[in-house]
Amino acid sequence: MKSALAQAPGETLSGFTAMLRDHGLSVGIAEQQAMLTAALAVGSVYESGVRAAWRSIACHSRREWLLWPDLFDRYWHPSRVKGHVRVSGQSRPSRDLRRSVEDMHRQMANHDQAPLGEKKSAVSNTSSSVGLDEHDPALNDSTPKAMGGASRVDALHQREGQMWLPQDLGLLQHLARQISQRLRPRSTRRWMVATPGKRLDLRQTLRTSVAWGGETLSPAWKIPRQEPARLFILADVSRSMESHAPFFLRVARAFALEAKARVFVFHTRLAEVTPLMQRDTAAIQEKVNAVTAGFGAGTRIASSLKDFARTHARAQLRRGARVWIMSDGFDTDEPTELALALQGLRAQGAKVTWFYPTKTEPAARALQLARREIERLIPLATLADLAAARHVLN
Repeated sequence: MKSALAQAPGETLSGFTAMLRDHGLSVGIAEQQAMLTAALAVGSVYESGVRAAWRSIACHSRREWLLWPDLFDRYWHPSRVKGHVRVSGQSRPSRDLRRSVEDMHRQMANHDQAPLGEKKSAVSNTSSSVGLDEHDPALNDSTPKAMGGASRVDALHQREGQMWLPQDLGLLQHLARQISQRLRPRSTRRWMVATPGKRLDLRQTLRTSVAWGGETLSPAWKIPRQEPARLFILADVSRSMESHAPFFLRVARAFALEAKARVFVFHTRLAEVTPLMQRDTAAIQEKVNAVTAGFGAGTRIASSLKDFARTHARAQLRRGARVWIMSDGFDTDEPTELALALQGLRAQGAKVTWFYPTKTEPAARALQLARREIERLIPLATLADLAAARHVLN
């Protein structure tokens, strides 16, 4: 096991940074190379120095700074972390920070003494260990899709949504913010004080005139009051949507943060997960994936929509509300029931938008019969689809 570790110390660092990314830290290629440089500069004797240097490189917020000690010990000193033991029957190389740094120094020394041809090979191996591979097909301009490592192709528009990088989450949040700003608020008959305004607020003007001896020297104005748009997102997490549900839940979480959307999941029944979506935790990927765990086969879309309108959103479904349904449309209820459920939503003033995870429109009979009750049918398989639809979502 020691020889395997000595041959690829950079791979150990790559595994550590991969774990950091899984817990929400923005650690890319630049940070990974900076951590490698810091480890070579500080040396293997001073683990506390390496720990502090890496912490300043990888942590960009107070939450990440507080989370760092536990993540560091969990990877480099797993024996210090209390938890459950799981036996897999496979042996893995031990992770020792001091030995890894010594191996990095040894590789650099061998690199300086090697001939020119061998140096190129060493550079290629080192780059591969930190996530760069010059032989990666993704670096070839003729390859349209990235297969791993660094790539000149924007992987956001190629990946199907299972693997998320910090830049993916940043783009998703930016798209959600843009779309949320386009959601038109609902105008009401009430007025609110504002300066400048459209109408004189006579009552407030008379009140403020007392300070001026009855002279109306400081008039008050008011404008029509508007309520923010109400957005409801219903994501299908049934067996047929198993591969698409994590992506839909990621999108739903972005709108729960930006537009204060209420998020529901359904399969054979409906459940609200808004508190989970609005929670900013380090292991949010695991929590999002856990939402879809344990759900059996079968989808009762019509029954879930009726339960949503009758119980969960009865007081909030009104004119101007948006209901976004994310599903492939396959329903085990009677095909005509879906149209009736959507009619009930529209009767309360809601606008229904249906997102489906395929490039072509679903052929589900229930969805075809309910097509007239849906304002828009939009494909949503990648972030590129969401970016293309942001101009029509209002």
